[in-house]
Amino acid sequence: MRVLVTRPEPSGSELITAINATGNEAYASPLIKIGAGAELNLLSQHLDGLSENDLVFLLSKNAVWYANLRLQQTGRNWSDKLSYYGIGRSTGHYFQQITGKPIRWAESGETSEVLLTHPDLQCLAGKRALLLRGNGGRELLASTLKARDAEVDYCECYARHPVQYDKIEFNQKWFHADITDIVITSGQMLALLNELLAENMKQWWFSRRLLVVSERIAEQARQNGWRRVCVSNSADNSALLEALISTDMGC
Repeated sequence: MRVLVTRPEPSGSELITAINATGNEAYASPLIKIGAGAELNLLSQHLDGLSENDLVFLLSKNAVWYANLRLQQTGRNWSDKLSYYGIGRSTGHYFQQITGKPIRWAESGETSEVLLTHPDLQCLAGKRALLLRGNGGRELLASTLKARDAEVDYCECYARHPVQYDKIEFNQKWFHADITDIVITSGQMLALLNELLAENMKQWWFSRRLLVVSERIAEQARQNGWRRVCVSNSADNSALLEALISTDMGC
């Protein structure tokens, strides 16, 4: 198995190390890089606008890292009076690890759709919700919280920037490496990968096994032409590795 890992650092290198440890081969070609968000300096102001038992949503581990770093730099702590929610187990565990604060998440997946099934998020009248997120992204979580009568605000804590590659070199490099598997962990990354595919190479790419992290991204990939699409149980590296080496992924 020769795996093309497209997730950004440091998660990309961590996954590559884990794959290589199994005796397989993995290569890095990150499609995005992560930096501080345009609104990170407004984080304290956003948090000060919340009242006891209002909601804070951490939409990724990147949001946790940059938000926590900003609070440390300004000499602040996470409030004990707020209710914290994470998109999935990996984000929730990471938040607990670096802050020591309790946080809720849905055990059965790492998507907005799954988190929104949490019993505590069904009736939100009178609540305010702050979404700590990256630049752009889907609006499902915010629109659903608003439909459940929450007042929703955002803070862009980190930003995803596309990595530029020469299209011809990209296709030739990974064709000659005879990549067998590709790891994609967001819809944005899938779109960036599709843009890099040379027209005369698409059928070769589409015959590779594509590992994604949600059924939504899987369906998007199938509509784009990918024929062998698998879905990991979550976006953390341990789940991705398990999916890659599993013999019963069904694709």
